[in-house]
Amino acid sequence: MALQPWQKATVVGIHFETPDTKRFKIKADALPVFDFVPGQFVTLDLPIDDKPNKRWRSYSIASWPDGTNEFELLIVLNPNGKGTPYLFNDIVLGSEITFRGPQGVFTLHPPIDKDLYLVCTGTGIAPFRSMVQHIHHQQLSYKNIYLIYGCRKKDNLLYYEELTALQKTMPHFHYIPTLSREEWEGKSGYVHDVYEELCEHPAPASFYLCGWRFMLDEAKERILKMGYDKKDIHQEIYG
Repeated sequence: MALQPWQKATVVGIHFETPDTKRFKIKADALPVFDFVPGQFVTLDLPIDDKPNKRWRSYSIASWPDGTNEFELLIVLNPNGKGTPYLFNDIVLGSEITFRGPQGVFTLHPPIDKDLYLVCTGTGIAPFRSMVQHIHHQQLSYKNIYLIYGCRKKDNLLYYEELTALQKTMPHFHYIPTLSREEWEGKSGYVHDVYEELCEHPAPASFYLCGWRFMLDEAKERILKMGYDKKDIHQEIYG
């Protein structure tokens, strides 16, 4: 598939989700509708280097298709990098930004006729927020959805209030935030313990994994040991 051309967009919203994570709302200026499939990403061309391939940064789309030409990106600051410091320090409301997309095949394939396990850490929650909200708003048919989200502390949880509220109104959607560095009213430990407990008696399921490579590698190994097949596992690596 040929890559889409680069195009201009305008930053129309900036919100701190946590002290080191921002939500950027972006308007695709030349398009009446920005159409994409939940789980896809866009690539930004940032003026941070002379070499094109050192300027490009890719981010999953955190919003869901809503018939407008706007979309949201969820970005965590890496103070040792070049891309995110530019986005955090130089981008303001009204800034012009260059992007390409949507791209990617980390997407759901209806009909959703198996249980879904969406396993992520950090900003890896972005494509899953898009998927779950899309299922909800489009009233798509599904079985059980388990969004298992790993963070260090409660203050690091992204979209916590939104997803907690969604769980109360969306039948068979189970939002399971899990903290590795803090005891609290919810799950503590690591994401692997959660899906292994839920799959004590394995049923047909699809696993979508998003986060750092070491988490994905461990999850794939454990899921295969539970008796699932490689074709049941889909992944998107961050970092």
